[in-house]
Order: sequence, then C-alpha cells, then structure tokens
Amino acid sequence: MAKKRRPQPQAAAVKTKGGEVPVVGAREPCPCGSGRRYKACHGRQAAHAVTELVQRPFEGLAGECDWVALRELVPAATAELTLKGGLPDGVPSVTLATVLPMAWPALRRDNGAVLLGLQNDTASGDISRDLADTLQRALEAEPGTPVAAGRSAADGPRLQDLLDPDAPFEPVVHTGFEFWVENAENATGEVAASLERANAAAVPTARIPGLEGAYWCEAPEKNHLRWVTAHPEEKLLDALARLHAAGTASLGEGTRLVGSFRAHGLVVPVWDLPSSMKAEDVAAPAAEFAERLAEALASDAPLSPEERRARGGLTNRQITLS
Repeated sequence: MAKKRRPQPQAAAVKTKGGEVPVVGAREPCPCGSGRRYKACHGRQAAHAVTELVQRPFEGLAGECDWVALRELVPAATAELTLKGGLPDGVPSVTLATVLPMAWPALRRDNGAVLLGLQNDTASGDISRDLADTLQRALEAEPGTPVAAGRSAADGPRLQDLLDPDAPFEPVVHTGFEFWVENAENATGEVAASLERANAAAVPTARIPGLEGAYWCEAPEKNHLRWVTAHPEEKLLDALARLHAAGTASLGEGTRLVGSFRAHGLVVPVWDLPSSMKAEDVAAPAAEFAERLAEALASDAPLSPEERRARGGLTNRQITLS
C-alpha cells in the first residue's frame, strides 16, 4: 500500500524579480520554474526571512529601553499600549504584561480587554513581528479566551506598525501577579494558590523614576541596579571606562560598577549595591551618575592607558542575553 502523504507546512510567499511566487507544499515543485522543490528554492528564502535574527526588535518604539527591561529583567509589570487609529470596537484596552498565567502569549478578558505577554518564547528571530501577530489574533479572539502561540508571516506587521509611536510608554512594576485576574483580592482555591506560588518566585524589583530603563532589584546578599541604555555600545564602554578610571563610576559608598551585558541590541550596565540600599535610595545618585555619563559620552579624547585597562575589564565581564 502506498504511504499516505501528509500535508506539508506552508511557508510565507516571497518576492522575486518577476513578482510574487505563490506558496505551495514544501515538497512540490517551486512555481518559479527552477525544477527544484519549493522547500529547497523560494521556500528556503521564506523560512530564512522568518527566522533571521533582528538584533534590536524594539527599536523605534517609544520606551525601547523599558521594553528590553520588561522582556529580560522585570518579573511583574504592565504597560498600557496605544494602537494606531485607536482601539477596535469591543476592546476597552490593550495592556502589555511581562508574563501571563500558563505562559499564554495573550489573553482576551471577559470584558474584551487584551493582555499581551512579553516574556514568551517566539517562533522566529523577530520578537516584534511575533508579538504583533499575537496582538492581532488577540484583538479578534472571543472574550474570555487565551491566545495560543503561532508563527507570524515573514511579511506580517511588526509592533512598530501597530502601535502609536507618539504615545508614552509608562511601565508599572507590581509586587506580584494580581493583575492576572480581576478582583484578585477575592481569589480562592487553585487561583489563589497559583498566585501565591508565582508571587513567591518574583524577585522584588522597582523602576527608578525619571530614568528610562533603570531598575533596582533585591537579591539575597546584595541588591543591584540594572540600567538598559540606548547609547552606541563602543561609545558607552569608552565613557564607562573614563568614569571607572576616574573613580566616579559608582553610585556612592558600598556600590560598584561590576560590568554589563547585552540584551536585544542594547547594553545594560550593572551595579552591586549594599543590601541596605533600597530603590528610593538609588534615584538621586543614579541621576547624578547620568550627568557624569553624559559628559563622558561627549568626550572624543583618546583613552589613557588606565582608561584602556578599565575598558578591557568591562569588556571581559560582558555577556550577551539575547
């Protein structure tokens, strides 16, 4: 008996010089006439377009640094999103959330409001395009239902196409995940137990007012300040090296600039802080450091030997998260 042929996955249509090549089964002849199977011809181009890594997926969005922080650093936070052209009928609000229950990519509440999860795994190399696809499906989902993971089209819209670039992006950091459910204070049974487990695992975190991308967090032995910046990497490392060599890279007594990491194309300097130093204690010295950093960034003078050694130390301690 002949083996039954399974339906082949469909890839996004791609463009060629002669126009658009239709999408066919992966094992079927490519419509371009090359004689090869679609998956080995234009299908390969379509798959590559979907999986190619976008280094700065949130570039061009208001609050890019905070987007990166909410994606990588902050356990529990939300931010209201403003769509171009306004909200569709029946959708009272769209809210970005760091994470949703059961790791759902998105959720349509009973009242029609949409919650979009940020910290989920994505199917392609473009987080922005994948999130935009999830958002569009959430806007059309039935109220009271979660939205499953999916694969975005290679030519589908990105968040930059859907969100109003002039609207402010103001994250609100929460102490727990009560924003998952309405009237969380009245939760009982498994819902209450799930919230308790999630809240127990959340690292205490706070946003530093007035400083985009700057977040304090509490750790068992020492606290930290992690500051997502949009400065060009080489220029920023030079500036940090100048300050480090001059002894002005700290945030006060007992604090230390320990290095940095990369996340979604941006550099994130990290400071160790005493366990007694809380978020409200960091705001003033961080603002003063921002002024010193601005002066160092403006300098074009060659690095001194001591500054080059400081830069080498910072570079050696740098890691990449994404």
